[in-house]
Amino acid sequence: MLQAFFCDDAADQDGKLHILGVYNELLAEGFPARQERLLLCGVIEWRETDSGRQDFTVDLLDPDGHSVYTVEGHTEVNAVSRGRPPARSHLLLPLKNVVFPSAGRYRTRFCIGGSDCFGPDIYLTDASSF
Repeated sequence: MLQAFFCDDAADQDGKLHILGVYNELLAEGFPARQERLLLCGVIEWRETDSGRQDFTVDLLDPDGHSVYTVEGHTEVNAVSRGRPPARSHLLLPLKNVVFPSAGRYRTRFCIGGSDCFGPDIYLTDASSF
């Protein structure tokens, strides 16, 4: 299970994920638009059978479905005893100097353990249209 957000800031402290300023829209004066920094944070809840190194890839997809930014990484998953809550990984993924070619809906696609799932969308809006 995956829960993820774009946010202003986040911290992983004492096993808790603290998230500040969740958003799903950015305004741009023109396109292509460049955003110096985005933070994608989230929680992956693992299956009981998952343990060890887990590789993942996150793609930010433009409105046409093409990847405009990719993050590759991994996390270590500790085995849990039967009857205990599932293992969780907290993700704090800074995206730097992201270029958005056009206005529209951008999707995040996570590939974890060979399976794809979609995370949060972010909408790029042309500020001149207001």
